[in-house]
Amino acid sequence: MAKRMPRYEVRNDGSGPYAIFYCDECGREFRSLPDIKRTIAQDIGRQTMGGFLRNIPLVGSAAANAVTDDPRHSYEMTPQQLEAAWEKMQDRFGECPTCNKVVCLSCFDTQSGYCNDCTPRRAEIAEAQAEQAGGVVRGLASAFGLGDLVRNAAQAAQNASAQMARCPKDGTLAQPGTKFCPECGSPMVQPAAGACPKCGAETHGAKFCPQCGAKLEQAAAKCKNCGAELKGAKFCPECGTKAG
Repeated sequence: MAKRMPRYEVRNDGSGPYAIFYCDECGREFRSLPDIKRTIAQDIGRQTMGGFLRNIPLVGSAAANAVTDDPRHSYEMTPQQLEAAWEKMQDRFGECPTCNKVVCLSCFDTQSGYCNDCTPRRAEIAEAQAEQAGGVVRGLASAFGLGDLVRNAAQAAQNASAQMARCPKDGTLAQPGTKFCPECGSPMVQPAAGACPKCGAETHGAKFCPQCGAKLEQAAAKCKNCGAELKGAKFCPECGTKAG
């Protein structure tokens, strides 16, 4: 729960002033309720006092009109009223200890206590959001008879990501062989050796994929010392290192 009050403004729709609090990240509005009972009581009290003053000749109607100004059109809130409005909205916000933004719960990771931009669970949250969005797309595609097309595209994307190096900390993908994450510097996890380029299944050195039957191109044997192609030789033609 946020302690600091976020950006706000006071409005009045005819029932008395109320506060609107804004999320520092997405700008979403959270409106407090006007104190209608207090507005009615003020209105009745002022009307009564105005009628009383009009009956006093020395006072006159000018003073009576000043007293009877309609409080339902006021755009001012006392500090006490504003604080009371914030207390009612406070549980809908979180305050990030890193960037100090006061954000709505949609932009706040309650599990870690940080906003979605600063949370250490950023990759996990992004994956969940992607899965949620994918579910919506699959639902729409199914409704329009495009389910198979979407499933094939999703499988292709999954297979492509299986061939990439992946950061275990923030989920960043990079070309195979990338040793460190370009975003956070963590050591990258390399794709599994011998994976089928079509479906991503482990091939265990087979000539054809055991999962989808695709023919597998065998990588040319290379020297473990200098990287030169061995071309079936028992010793490297470049540096003489024994193959194997």
